[in-house]
Amino acid sequence: MTPHELRAPFDAATPLTVGVEEELMLVDAETLDLAPRAPELLRALGGDERFKLELPAAQLEVITAPAARVSDAAGALARGRSDLATVAAAAGLRVIGAGAHPFASAVGELNAGERYDATRAEYGEMAYRQLVCGLHVHVAVGDADRALAVHDSLRSHLPELAALAASAPFHEGRDTGLASMRPKIAELLPRQGVPPALGGWAAYAEALRWGRAAGGVPEPRRWWWELRLHPLHGTVEVRVPDTQATVAHAAALAGIVHALVAWLDERVAGGETLPVDATWRIGENRWSACRHGLEGTMADLVTGEREPTRARVMRLLDTLAPVAERLA
Repeated sequence: MTPHELRAPFDAATPLTVGVEEELMLVDAETLDLAPRAPELLRALGGDERFKLELPAAQLEVITAPAARVSDAAGALARGRSDLATVAAAAGLRVIGAGAHPFASAVGELNAGERYDATRAEYGEMAYRQLVCGLHVHVAVGDADRALAVHDSLRSHLPELAALAASAPFHEGRDTGLASMRPKIAELLPRQGVPPALGGWAAYAEALRWGRAAGGVPEPRRWWWELRLHPLHGTVEVRVPDTQATVAHAAALAGIVHALVAWLDERVAGGETLPVDATWRIGENRWSACRHGLEGTMADLVTGEREPTRARVMRLLDTLAPVAERLA
């Protein structure tokens, strides 16, 4: 794709609409172990476009349409969860939300299909270990250059979002000692964690061109970082949160992301040059979020001064509160 082709959806998107994609696990109603029956359940849903397959055969994704407010997206998510749970119950299944299953085997069944077959062929057993579930929040900026600037600066806040959303401390029946095991499982595949700063549309186009030529990124959907610009929807897509147990928790995280994107966008629109921090420094805070969640410490990305993660997160939430009120 050329820089012009990449830019077009971002310029065309309706500003500050928000959409949610939530990956949910299917489990046996009695044993609560993973049940690799997603294709069967999708057929039972009768082609409802709110639901789609993902790589694990024990997972379905609920998708909401773009909405003006997070409350609208949360309502759509609640209806999607409820409808999915009803169909699942008729099949002897339940639906649960977390970053990873607490006691299932680390290796599971995968769905068939050209896209998934290619992943399985390339990554072997590492693909079979991708039994993880994430909450993806899409926010449209409505201006390509501002969207890219927001992307590059929002990277710095991914650890705070990860700490707030950590929901997978158990894996294969063991307490891992981590707030979330999901990031470590995801890292078995490439292009995970904090994305590189893009710097401009030509650089983004060149990154995708190189990835295509190298074979690792034949399409933009394989740009798997915890944050990305989505070239089909024209959105800033935040992918770092674990799936949450409740719609209320998912809605709260979506509201924070919505306000965060709006806050950064307002600053760019006002002529401010946003900070773009070094990936490895953000990665240090990312590790703290993975290991300790809200109970750890994080470092200032310029000075290195450490402070409790809760204090850092609360300061961010206080900053975003007026923006969130305007968006509600």
